Amino acid sequence: MPRTSDIDAFYTLLDALAARTGGPRKLAQCSGRMAWPERGVYFFFEPGELYGDRPRVVRIGTHALTSTSRTTLWKRLSQHRGTTSPVGGNHRGSIFRLLVGEALMRRDPSLAVSSWDSDRPNDAAARIAENQHEARVSDYLGQTKLLFLPIDDPPGSDSLRGLIERSAIALLSNYSAPSGIEPSAGWLGFHSGRDRVRRSGLWNQRHVDETHDPAFLGVFEGLIERIPAA
Repeated sequence: MPRTSDIDAFYTLLDALAARTGGPRKLAQCSGRMAWPERGVYFFFEPGELYGDRPRVVRIGTHALTSTSRTTLWKRLSQHRGTTSPVGGNHRGSIFRLLVGEALMRRDPSLAVSSWDSDRPNDAAARIAENQHEARVSDYLGQTKLLFLPIDDPPGSDSLRGLIERSAIALLSNYSAPSGIEPSAGWLGFHSGRDRVRRSGLWNQRHVDETHDPAFLGVFEGLIERIPAA
């Protein structure tokens, strides 16, 4: 089937990307002192999630898709990672953190934080509870690994970064039709309160109901070939 072939081709390209960029980086070990391109697309892998014998992509993202945005790749990744001293973060600045934190609470209701996905709490006890949960999210996300594809194009909705992001999400999503890649039975995303996360098998909500254009794979391959070997 064409989609199955495209998925296999996509994962082969991820292997090539890993070889060019030095392999996946563990999020907890990432810092701004590392070499990062100014702009790019990132691919997250979660422990225990596999496609055959390969790590399964669980989230795809980019940044600066509006002409006025100046967010860099590392800035976006650091928002997902959170702070390191103290361990914590801000789920209001990272949809990835918001979704994971919500799923952790739905899996274990004893962790419920009333202010999650709402305005910042004024009550001291509520702030402490929220900060404790932010630390749990950081601990969880810190175990994920990521690859990045450098694409130094100007901010804007028509950027190549946007093309790669939405095409890869559409290719891998189970939302409208099975992709052939199933999350593990214990995947945290099954506890998400978001239908698009549960059904797509991805920590994404945008583009999960779209159809991919196979031509993006050729663009993806060309971008990888421009990267100097690690």
